[in-house]
Amino acid sequence: MSRYFSQKFASLVPYTPGEQPKERRYIKLNTNESPFPPSPKAIEKAAEAARNLQLYSDPTATLLHRALGETYHLPETMFLATNGSDEILNFAFMAFCDETRPAVFPDITYGFYEVFAEINRIPYQKIPLKDDLSIDVGAMTGLRATVFLANPNAPTGLLLSLDDVETIVRSTDGVVVVDEAYIDFGGESAISLLGRYDNLLVTRTFSKSRSMAGARLGFGIADPTLIADLNAMKYATNPYNVNAMTMAAGIGCLCDEAYTLKNCETIIENRKLLSEELLSLGFSLTDSMANFVFAKHPRCSGSMLYEALREAGILVRHFNTPRIADYLRITVGSRTECEALIEALKTVIPSFSC
Repeated sequence: MSRYFSQKFASLVPYTPGEQPKERRYIKLNTNESPFPPSPKAIEKAAEAARNLQLYSDPTATLLHRALGETYHLPETMFLATNGSDEILNFAFMAFCDETRPAVFPDITYGFYEVFAEINRIPYQKIPLKDDLSIDVGAMTGLRATVFLANPNAPTGLLLSLDDVETIVRSTDGVVVVDEAYIDFGGESAISLLGRYDNLLVTRTFSKSRSMAGARLGFGIADPTLIADLNAMKYATNPYNVNAMTMAAGIGCLCDEAYTLKNCETIIENRKLLSEELLSLGFSLTDSMANFVFAKHPRCSGSMLYEALREAGILVRHFNTPRIADYLRITVGSRTECEALIEALKTVIPSFSC
């Protein structure tokens, strides 16, 4: 850190992304990427857009918003496309949080929420998860705040029912941001509530179910008045926030929803098989509704299993955080990748005294 670095960020702890090692080839089950390539239509559209990269991308993202509206059967004025869903989450912290409405989120959830609060110098409160790692709905209701809910939650994978989400939205004096990065793997979306509540913002990503993590494309869905607020943040920071190739790829992907649905069904099936195999090896798991499982072994620490698997050429995610330090978050990969993980665990677990 240089001597010029602003002291206002001296205590900032940046978000730590999953490993992307270059020194060797690993089976990557640590960053919740899709095991499937993007839709061929997404690749085709991106290649077409590459021919005009001398031009700026459309700052209004009109064609993408139109395609999103057609996909979700909502007016295009209810959408805002962003550079990954992280960007729209940051816009929400900027637009809707201050000293009168602090940010509120669970104590164990997506790690970027705390970073966004810190870097925007916003007061925030973390609500402890219950003993079973589920979100404490009662503690999240009746607040004058901006509430952030990852649903399913990460890294636990646990899902709040739509009734619980509505209870929180209905009782909150502020915006409720429902981060649905993993909703396509078995949950019920809060999009159906949008017509009833003008304080609800649903955020989505193309990174998980739509196999476009490398493209960086996300979007928000909300009442047009909230979208206008978020657009103010966008145009104050980066009007051309979504590049032309990514925008085109997103449109191509939306033209091929059958491809996305088939991949989601396969991942759900692989999740079930992987969970059964892990249970047979003595693991306990949360009831994950995401494209990952959250598992711990009664005799082996999370850090030991993580290191042993890494040595075996398989990357999983370990969080050195109280209450979940013995868990591993394991991406549901292809059938071949899941089988390789199980075979490695059969060797790893008996190899050391846990």
